[in-house]
Amino acid sequence: MPDTATPMKAVGLRERKKAKTRAAIQEHGLRLFQEQGYGATTVEQIAEAAEVSPSTFFRYFPTKEDVVLFDSTDALIFASFEAQPPEVSVVEALRRAFHEVYSAFTPAEFEREQTRQSLIRSVPDLRARMLDDLMASIDLLAEMVGRRVGRAPEEIAVRAFSGALVGVVVGVFLAVNDLEPIDYVEMFDAALAQLEAGLPL
Repeated sequence: MPDTATPMKAVGLRERKKAKTRAAIQEHGLRLFQEQGYGATTVEQIAEAAEVSPSTFFRYFPTKEDVVLFDSTDALIFASFEAQPPEVSVVEALRRAFHEVYSAFTPAEFEREQTRQSLIRSVPDLRARMLDDLMASIDLLAEMVGRRVGRAPEEIAVRAFSGALVGVVVGVFLAVNDLEPIDYVEMFDAALAQLEAGLPL
């Protein structure tokens, strides 16, 4: 039999190195944005701080905006959402996913996420890009919601529900700042519970 272990290990090592480089670039970028301001920080400065070339920077982040907008947390939340038991409602599955992901954050990881989100809220160009990216988020969520309820993602009911989920998350995101992890999760949880109850006021 051919030995597939070595190639698989090589691929795994390559992906880990790429993830480490991406994380280093983002970490230095966020630090410089805080210290110097977003507009005053250049790609060259970030690349130098991360000890990579500008060409390497652009292999990981197409633009300076993407240093802030790249969010590994979304992938973790979506993966947790899809892993929830099939009998769990869509909203409850998302509530559990938020709890699972954010409760696993270290203080340093949560601080980095707060920095990233604060920049998005305060820099107009980043806020505009985030709103543009929401369309892709709704598409992805509609696919997952559709699978969970056994309906086509292009159905208007599925898309409307997915848009409502994203709207709730964005509404909380734009309103919170400098919270402890438990408070942050509880605000999302309360907003999603309100959605599940029919958005009573």
